[in-house]
Amino acid sequence: MAQVLADRRDIDFVLYEQLDMEQLTKTPVYKGMNRKLFDMMITEARNLAIKEILPTNADGDKIGVTFDNGEVLVPESFKKAFDLIREGDWTAMNEDPGLGGQGTPYLINFPTREYLWGGNYCLVNYATMGHGTGKMIEAFGSQEQKDLFLEKLYTAQWGGTMLLTEPEAGSDVGALTTTAVKNEDGTYSISGAKIFITNGEHQLTENIVHPVLARVEGAPEGTKGISIFIVPKYWVNEDGSMGDFNDVVCTGVEEKMGIHGSATCSLTLGGAGKCRGLLLGQECEGMKIMFHMMNDARLNVGFQAFTYASSAYLYACNYAKERIQGKDLTAGKNSPSVTIVNHPDIRRMLTWMKAHVDGMRSFIYYTASLFDWMKAEPDSGRAQNRQDLIDFFIPLVKGYSAQRSFDVCVNAMQIYGGYGYTKEYPIEQLLRDCKITSIYEGTDGIQAMDLLGRKLQMRGGALFKAFADEVNSCITAAKEVPELSAMADRLANALARLGETAQALSQNLATPLIKTSFASAFPFMEATGDVIMAWMLLWRSNIAVKAQEKAKSKDEVYYSGVIKTAEFFIYNVLPVALGKMDAMNQGNGAAIEIPEDCFGG
Repeated sequence: MAQVLADRRDIDFVLYEQLDMEQLTKTPVYKGMNRKLFDMMITEARNLAIKEILPTNADGDKIGVTFDNGEVLVPESFKKAFDLIREGDWTAMNEDPGLGGQGTPYLINFPTREYLWGGNYCLVNYATMGHGTGKMIEAFGSQEQKDLFLEKLYTAQWGGTMLLTEPEAGSDVGALTTTAVKNEDGTYSISGAKIFITNGEHQLTENIVHPVLARVEGAPEGTKGISIFIVPKYWVNEDGSMGDFNDVVCTGVEEKMGIHGSATCSLTLGGAGKCRGLLLGQECEGMKIMFHMMNDARLNVGFQAFTYASSAYLYACNYAKERIQGKDLTAGKNSPSVTIVNHPDIRRMLTWMKAHVDGMRSFIYYTASLFDWMKAEPDSGRAQNRQDLIDFFIPLVKGYSAQRSFDVCVNAMQIYGGYGYTKEYPIEQLLRDCKITSIYEGTDGIQAMDLLGRKLQMRGGALFKAFADEVNSCITAAKEVPELSAMADRLANALARLGETAQALSQNLATPLIKTSFASAFPFMEATGDVIMAWMLLWRSNIAVKAQEKAKSKDEVYYSGVIKTAEFFIYNVLPVALGKMDAMNQGNGAAIEIPEDCFGG
């Protein structure tokens, strides 16, 4: 079967040639693991995805979830695949085996999920979302809370969510109105309403554990007064058994553009005055706890976007190689029609897609590997450097990947032409499903503001310096390779220009031009992401040039593709980023100065 979810050859390249994952197995934390084990896990994930998960994806889109009297039902076909995901221990692979995990590196989640999520993200997310809920409890909960919830969340016996958004507050979390009143037994009575809650209600798990942001009576206004509570759908008794229904009522599900198989719920808590929660951490620590987990959540959303792009690209490649239409431009009038992969514009789009898919895979996997090295070498002299890189990359992984992955899906539809716009082929669903990733966990504009307003300013600009040092190291190595030296020079120029742009925008934040500067936050995020793509593709080329000398014929073609992809991006896409930097450095304030009444009407 043709590849339709993930490119296994490229996965192996990133894991073992670019990131040298086997080095992790030489550290005490991952001792006893090896490439054979990792390869087996990836292969098993692919088999499960192709045979059991992918066939449910159409049901998720066409049937979707149904709401009836407070209950949410998923398509019947989801249940078997969900059970297989649980039985295969795919839900929390990198956690302690004593809690239902397998103790693997965090990085191995990504190639396996490239297949599992690529098969049907909505379905798999019912099984894996509780992992994030569990990580909050593991990091901030009492021992009693860990004993009650962790294993059942990590093994997907119970589901998990995150209850942040409210109808009036939206992204302004500090404006929430959900309240918490302390009871004599130490629990809290919770009252409020939440919207857009992924997996807020369903019947795949016997219980659902909701981390809920709420304000305790008398707490300060704004984000400083927010606490977080563990609110299970069914109360959990001291012995771990489930008790009574905890007055968390689903009042409806959203009819969405895409991800129809995902239950996006409106929930009312305490409508009958009987909803209780357990305080997680201390009062008024809600935002600190939430942001502690935000890196993982935003990384996952960026990766979710990438899985759609990876599938869309592979579908488009297969279609372009099979669809016969039109003559070769250099052939005679009477020549036979050719497959559309021979047409220049199709090749341009495919190469553009390949450059972004390959670059995003390397970027996301590299970011994930930093978490592993932080765990494997916590006392290393590189620990702060790695943390700086993680903090700098997260808004880019989320925001840039969401934008470019959607663009990949758009290009895939163009390659299919009219067929791509029909439900007969998978592209239109991938395009619709992908769009949510620009909104999940803070819109892309919020990620851009975080990058410009926080990450560039942290530790006196140390985060950007850590990033620039890594890119310069790659540039230095590439300049020693004759085939890559010109590309290295172009990337060096773009990086220098990006540094100047970052400095100019940052300086304006302390002046009356602050709004003009923030109007450039999104273009800055895009330009930074483009520089990162160029870096990743040049880094890959450094490896490919050397590997070509020993490569067999099939691998030689692969490595040649790695180098040509970098060449295409650096000569054809990176200059667009430079144009955006020129525009940002002009500091034009038209978007801020235009009168409000000019917008519509």
